[in-house]
Amino acid sequence: MLPEFLAAPIRGFVATTDQVVIWYFLFLNTSYAILLLLSIPELWRHWRLAADEHLQRLLATEALPPLSLLVPAHNEEVTISSSLLSFLTLEYPHLEVVVVNDGSKDRTMEVLLREFDLYQVPPAFAVAVPTQPVRAYYRSRRHSRLLVIDKENGGKADALNAAMNAARHPFVVAVDADTVIEPDALLRLARPFLLSSNVAAVGGTIRVANNCTIEYGRVTDARIDPRWIPGCQVVEYLRAFLFGRMGWNLLGGNLVISGAFGLFRKEYLRAIGGYRTGNVTEDMDLVVRLHRYLREQKIDAQLPFIPDPVAWTEVPATTRVLGRQRERWHRGLIATLWEHRVMLFNPRYGRIGMLAMPFYVFGEMLAPAIELIGWLTLVLGLLVGVLDVQFALLFLGVAIGYGILLSLWAIVLEELSFRRYRRRGDFWRLLGFALIEGLGYRQLTLVFRLQGYWRFFRGVESWGRMTREGIGRQAA
Repeated sequence: MLPEFLAAPIRGFVATTDQVVIWYFLFLNTSYAILLLLSIPELWRHWRLAADEHLQRLLATEALPPLSLLVPAHNEEVTISSSLLSFLTLEYPHLEVVVVNDGSKDRTMEVLLREFDLYQVPPAFAVAVPTQPVRAYYRSRRHSRLLVIDKENGGKADALNAAMNAARHPFVVAVDADTVIEPDALLRLARPFLLSSNVAAVGGTIRVANNCTIEYGRVTDARIDPRWIPGCQVVEYLRAFLFGRMGWNLLGGNLVISGAFGLFRKEYLRAIGGYRTGNVTEDMDLVVRLHRYLREQKIDAQLPFIPDPVAWTEVPATTRVLGRQRERWHRGLIATLWEHRVMLFNPRYGRIGMLAMPFYVFGEMLAPAIELIGWLTLVLGLLVGVLDVQFALLFLGVAIGYGILLSLWAIVLEELSFRRYRRRGDFWRLLGFALIEGLGYRQLTLVFRLQGYWRFFRGVESWGRMTREGIGRQAA
């Protein structure tokens, strides 16, 4: 036992910290619950639109806006062929595919030259956004809609800018090279532009491709990966997309359109200078800058998220690769919010400044630090014998139980709406991974996000190597 003169101040510190942490987690998880409630009518509305026969006929007409698909590729020899095949055979009347080999050191360019029978062509456009030097432009003898750009390495943002410069159409869709898009996903992604004229960008749903059967660039059998790291990410993605971003639709505050699948008006992208190089989360940085530009120019345009256009992507399967990804994501989140801190609680930026920015600062950026403080306080209370049992139970319930409950609700929404996973065994796996995700996986990613603070303050700007297994291999 500690002497009273030491125990008293420690007890006071622990009690005060207890209250702050508990109220923070109650506020945060209640905010997520509100997003869940807001997402239900939005999900129902989009589900009915997706099944509307008249809209389906309209989607097959010439009214659809022409799209350019922008595909940055760096060391993607394993997946590039199957991914491009899925892009080139999408159900969309006016589509071109612009692939950028961003200085790959593997056989990516060799695969492109061989599989798509490329021949060199001169450029036929003006460069709107400066990029690293381009070595050559290629067209395909087999696919007239394909343009391949071979350039020196400049990073993903630089590759996307090179693709945007070459894009012929006024609307562009940014995707990752390891992404597999469902056949009608672009038709669905373009839907908001048919229903409203004041749309600047649209985000779609990303799902986990690990363990799925992929044939000829299509997911023919959606399965849950039995390994715990990819499996937990399935639950995590369902929660993030089905009610996280859906809920923000009604609040007008979507700050993230996934870099793996998003549609933009090219004129707005060029107006803000395209993708910013040197940023490790170029997708969030782009969307925040776009929101800021629209507000400052007094342009009434929305950036909605819609759930039914689906793209599948490979997620990390090992703790090492997952750690690099999550550390980079949190480091980029901090950098983006810090750079645009003038928007925080600024009524000039409407709901973005008054709702979205505060939520992402206090609910996303600071969450790892607050959670760490909660765990440290719990341990300190145990060590010095001043632990409040009521606090310990409440902390564990809020920090773990509430998160599990929200994950279970995300699974329920999936089962009641789109139900991509048809097997009963996959449903039970989802329930199991919802428990593991709340007790184990979340604490693991907490460590990685805390590393993001450390590397941000050290000025680290590297991505780290994202080793892939190759989603095309599941086709066998």
